[in-house]
Amino acid sequence: MAVSISVVVLLLVLAVIFLRSGGLKLTHALVCALLGFFLAGTSMAPTIHNGVAATANVVSSLNP
Repeated sequence: MAVSISVVVLLLVLAVIFLRSGGLKLTHALVCALLGFFLAGTSMAPTIHNGVAATANVVSSLNP
């Protein structure tokens, strides 16, 4: 759950930065958000969640 919230916050921050810099239009952001909502309702959602969790585990195990 914490990983999902972190990813959502990170993506939200990036979207806001892109919107403010003019690199991402509002319609593009809305399309990305709608894609995320629709993708979450498909059968691919558990696979994506497992991939994000595995990536987070690998990143958290790295020592600087």
